[in-house]
Amino acid sequence: MNTIDFTPLYRNSVGFDRMANLLDAAFRSDAAGSGYPPYNIESLDDARYAITLAVAGFSEGDLDIHVEGGVLTVSGRKQDEGERRYLHRGIANRAFERKFNLAEHVEVTGAKLENGLLTIALVKEIPEAMKPRKISIGNGALEHDAGSADQAA
Repeated sequence: MNTIDFTPLYRNSVGFDRMANLLDAAFRSDAAGSGYPPYNIESLDDARYAITLAVAGFSEGDLDIHVEGGVLTVSGRKQDEGERRYLHRGIANRAFERKFNLAEHVEVTGAKLENGLLTIALVKEIPEAMKPRKISIGNGALEHDAGSADQAA
């Protein structure tokens, strides 16, 4: 079993435990995971992404897409076809569930099914409060300093 020791990372960083868990889960799922349905993950630009799944034979009613707790889940379950006799059945018609872990601030903006390909659009929207900003240095008292002066008196 492949595992990576992230202990050195924890010594000088805060909040990366989720990333370590995602990497560990990825190593486990690759070994046991199924390749069905095949998919692509595409970076359209710095903030836009697309996930395309090959879902030939599935209609919009057979597919379910939902996001919960930072995990995008795409599942498909084919409706009963009734009584059909196949001489050869080579088209996969089995149920599936595929999960994708989304980074913080990545939102699903839409989905379309065209020519047997399900494309899910994603966008990364960083809130204004999280964007880099310049902090000016001034002479005024800081809130922390004011509290210390009151306690010393």
